Amino acid sequence: MTDSITLFSPLVISIATWAIILWGAHWLLLSRQPDLSNERKLPRQLIIFFMTVVAIITAILSLPISDSSRNQLLGLIGLIISGVVAFSSTTIVSNLMAGLLLRITKPFRIGDFVSVGEHFGRVSERGLFDTEIQTESRELVSLPNTYFINNPVTTTRNSGTLVSHTLSLGYDLHHSKIEPLLIQAAEQCGLSEPFVQITQLGDFSITYRIAGLLTEVKQMITVRSNLCHHILDVLHDAGVEIVSPTYMNQRPLGTLDRAIPKVIRTASPTEETEPSSNGHDIAFDKAEQAEKIETRREKLKDDIKQLESSLKEASEQDAEEIKDRIQSKTKLLQALEKREEQSKDAR
Repeated sequence: MTDSITLFSPLVISIATWAIILWGAHWLLLSRQPDLSNERKLPRQLIIFFMTVVAIITAILSLPISDSSRNQLLGLIGLIISGVVAFSSTTIVSNLMAGLLLRITKPFRIGDFVSVGEHFGRVSERGLFDTEIQTESRELVSLPNTYFINNPVTTTRNSGTLVSHTLSLGYDLHHSKIEPLLIQAAEQCGLSEPFVQITQLGDFSITYRIAGLLTEVKQMITVRSNLCHHILDVLHDAGVEIVSPTYMNQRPLGTLDRAIPKVIRTASPTEETEPSSNGHDIAFDKAEQAEKIETRREKLKDDIKQLESSLKEASEQDAEEIKDRIQSKTKLLQALEKREEQSKDAR
């Protein structure tokens, strides 16, 4: 009896110790924060999984068996793990590693305009396996993270971006007359530092490119449309035709005829050129909401870190007040994450 206790005591101690460690890890990482999103739960679950594997290996090493039997058991465990990895989809592992790489390099944030491959839109959600973007047509497109690794990613800078448009005009119009009109259209559109480039001298027309700096990148889609509105109005008001040679050759025109629509003034000039609704707010509603939540979360985390740093040097009286503020902001952060999780489940 005593010999049996002596033989199995390392195994019992090992199992009991790891049971306590795993229970504590589960409580600390998962049970204490039940409102975590699936994305935030996954790395914690992986930690517990690897700890469980270590616990099993430790228990095998504690078994009162011969070295050859122990090595066979360890080989069996290794064979099972290798089989799981071998038969698992390599795509899942690749996307997981790509997701971790994107978290480290941070080529974009939630709410940023990105262009990758044939897709363009605003980032509305980031996961360990895929990234979701919202397109101009309000569609939600989930792209695997490996797609972002294998294709060049273009991210619109928050400090500003160039909004441009190209159009072709005939050789009978001198560029010194066209360039000021295009710059005027860009200024009316709200673009700063506008400039005009002649990009091509074609067989029948000159290609102009008007561009300007837009500092409020969230309005990029709307401003692109507004720029076309203003170009039409400015050129037509100046008596400039925007027609191709084919268009002019296919119908008889008198010498004084112009292909310019009649202006119908039903409102002020500013109201006349502006669209009736802002399509940006409708197209990117989820990305806009996700960006606000992410910005709010980061602000709360920064505030908590600053309060925790000031708590070390604060007096006893001030420490109580700082602790209350930390607790209040922590509750706000948890409520924000819970609300985000509920919105994901509703979708």
